[in-house]
Amino acid sequence: MSPPSEIALFPLKTVLFPGGPLPLRIFETRYVDMVKRCLREQQAFGVVLIREGEETGAAEFHDVGTSARIVDFHTMPDGLLGLMTAGERRYRVQSHTRLRDGLNVGRVSFFEPERPEPLADEYRPLAELLERLWPELGELYAGCEKHLDDACWVGYRLAEILPLTPQSRQFCLELEDAAERLKLLRSVLNPP
Repeated sequence: MSPPSEIALFPLKTVLFPGGPLPLRIFETRYVDMVKRCLREQQAFGVVLIREGEETGAAEFHDVGTSARIVDFHTMPDGLLGLMTAGERRYRVQSHTRLRDGLNVGRVSFFEPERPEPLADEYRPLAELLERLWPELGELYAGCEKHLDDACWVGYRLAEILPLTPQSRQFCLELEDAAERLKLLRSVLNPP
C-alpha cells in the first residue's frame, strides 16, 4: 500500500471497479464544488459504497473504494451536471472527516496497482460470456478497451454487469486475488 494521501470521498449505493465506467448526476453543492476542485487540480475523488444511510445525507461507508477520474462532463437537459468517470485504483480509507459543507474527506492508502494477470483456461468461459454480452452493454462501455486475456479485467467487468447485490460487488472489489474473484463469479453463474 502507498503512504496515506487525502482525497474527497463520494459515498454512493454503487461500487466502482478499476477500469470501469461510472456516469454521475451531480446536484448537491458539496459535490459541484468537489468536481470543480478535481477538474482544476486534475485530481481524482474516491467512490465508496454506502453501508448505512443515504446518498444525499450523512452515511456510513465501507473502507475499500476506488478512485474515480473525471473523463467528461456536460450540462444535462434538467440543468444538472453530468459526469462520466472512470475507475482507477483501489484504496483503503484510513480515516475520514466530514467537512462543514458535508463533503467527506479521507486519508487513504492506495493498493498496489494490479498488474494484468493471464486468464487461466478454467475461466476462459467467463471471458467468452463477457465477449458475447459486450455488444449489449451499450454506449456506457463503447469506449472501454477490452482485455479478455486479463483475469483482473474480466473479473471486474463481470462483477459490474452481473446482477449482484451491492454487498457482493463490494466483496469482489475487496478480494485481492483475481482467480478467487473469478472463482466466486463462476459459482454465481453456475450454482452447485
